[in-house]
Amino acid sequence: MDGNRWRLDGRVALVTGASKGIGRACAAELLAFGADVLLVARGEESLEAARADLAAEFPGHRVLAFAADLAQPEQRLDVFDWITDLDLAPSILVNNVGTNIRKPTLAYEAAEIARIFDTNLFSAFEMCRLAQPFLTRHPQSAIVNIGSVAGQTALRTGSPYAMTKAALAQLTRNLAVEWARDGVRVNAVAPWYVRTPLAAGVLSDPAYLEEVLDRTPAGRIGEPEEVAATVAFLCLPASSYVTGQCVAVDGGFLQYGS
Repeated sequence: MDGNRWRLDGRVALVTGASKGIGRACAAELLAFGADVLLVARGEESLEAARADLAAEFPGHRVLAFAADLAQPEQRLDVFDWITDLDLAPSILVNNVGTNIRKPTLAYEAAEIARIFDTNLFSAFEMCRLAQPFLTRHPQSAIVNIGSVAGQTALRTGSPYAMTKAALAQLTRNLAVEWARDGVRVNAVAPWYVRTPLAAGVLSDPAYLEEVLDRTPAGRIGEPEEVAATVAFLCLPASSYVTGQCVAVDGGFLQYGS
């Protein structure tokens, strides 16, 4: 068996929302498989702290960081200007950046809806488009979009968040078909509740946490590293015939029924 099928040596991965939670876990997992990693996140201080920690944990690998708010079109362009100046061509893109505002549908302000869509959906769409010329320089490239089970069933996330995650899954399918001829595989993962800063607020309510655990066959909250492991598999040469899929990382939640 070719051991290189389970390695990413010599590859460069671009991970967004990389300073904490799932994004940081994905960066660590990809580094562990041998990739160099470019980290992007909005908060400069937390991003630099993550970069320094990962560089110390994985000596000998390039771990570089660029602070940008990917909800802003001009800052997305800045990221790729930075990559061009580095003279690097990523062969992996992990679109993880995301946000949420939980409200009843009628309570949203237009600016709040726009912020959720710009951050969760349009940033991923544009990052894919901007990355495509770099990805096609490699015979096997991969995009993994971080979705949510909220894109497949009704949860208490608020409708705009759910809409963005459903659209992200469809974007994944469309790009997988369109870009297969270019050697670019496109997949997504759909986590249920994972121990991240975004979920911490709602999970701090004991009654709600009990409801979540009752609906989760695995009987616990997921860990960022468990999502990252699935993301890494979808980037490996070992998954070279997998594209257009949205893999639930949910402890069995979607299969539980009502």
